[in-house]
Amino acid sequence: MKSADKQPPNSEAAYTAVGLSHRFCVAPMMDWTDRHDRVFLRQLSEHTLLYTEMVTSAALKHGDAQYLLQHSQGEHPVALQLGGSNPVELAEAAVLAEQAGYDEINLNVGCPSNRVQSGAFGACLMAEPELVAKCVSNMMTSVSLPVTIKCRIGIDDRDSQAELEDFIGTVADAGCGTFIVHARKAILSGLSPKENREIPPLKYNSVFAVKQAFPELSIIINGGIKTLHDAEALLKKTDGVMLGREAYQNPFILNEVDAVFFGAATNAQTRTEGLQKFIPYIEEELERGTPLHNMTRHILGLYKGQKGGKKFRRHLSENSYKKTADIGVLLDAISYVD
Repeated sequence: MKSADKQPPNSEAAYTAVGLSHRFCVAPMMDWTDRHDRVFLRQLSEHTLLYTEMVTSAALKHGDAQYLLQHSQGEHPVALQLGGSNPVELAEAAVLAEQAGYDEINLNVGCPSNRVQSGAFGACLMAEPELVAKCVSNMMTSVSLPVTIKCRIGIDDRDSQAELEDFIGTVADAGCGTFIVHARKAILSGLSPKENREIPPLKYNSVFAVKQAFPELSIIINGGIKTLHDAEALLKKTDGVMLGREAYQNPFILNEVDAVFFGAATNAQTRTEGLQKFIPYIEEELERGTPLHNMTRHILGLYKGQKGGKKFRRHLSENSYKKTADIGVLLDAISYVD
């Protein structure tokens, strides 16, 4: 089933009108893209759309929602990724996200972990497009924020192009206008989440075919993108690109994104200048009692391939976790690369 031949309410044109673009995004990554990492990445790119780690709707309903949703103004534009499969619960979570000030809500239909499957959400939801459509509809009815989907190209033996397009079309009919598609299928038994990011082959052509089948939708491609050159090439056949591990392990790649993808002036700042902009935030968090390691663990890849980079990483790794660690530990680490 294909979506109606009309501009969806959650279209890229609508996002751009409010200053939100999926042209270049950093993926939601568990244990990595927390609020500290997002503030750091924002020092390197003004326009990149950042995503939170996945937060489950059940955790927001039964846990400390204020803690789970905390973020700083300096992170925007930032999207909250939700995990769940209960339409009512997801709608309630969406309301909390909107109240917290997020710019977008993204539903996880791509995570293959056993824990996520046991909760009946994540990639296994690709087998239930009507349920996903109901979840999207309920969230869109409850909030004015854009609601998007992040999915795979298939699961297990349900990985035909027809099944993928049926899923996209069914959910699009519920009003979703943007799909972030990881160009690998998920194997739900026998592979770990890490293996599911590496073993199933990349099939970019499947994502390109989705864009051809649904030209009115915004299709963002994810999976295996290592360079900005590769990302530019993918934009010829999609509406946006999403980087995952490369953006985390080699974060300085974001320093060129605004110029390459958003037409901004070339960012001439050095790695150290970008890091120095992050220091006031670190100092504020230290005063609140946040351990230094919680923040510096996200910057270990900043000097990747640079002279003194290994000493920088080693110094932080060996000293930032200590209870007495303060900003001096970071300043000492910077001395190895300056």
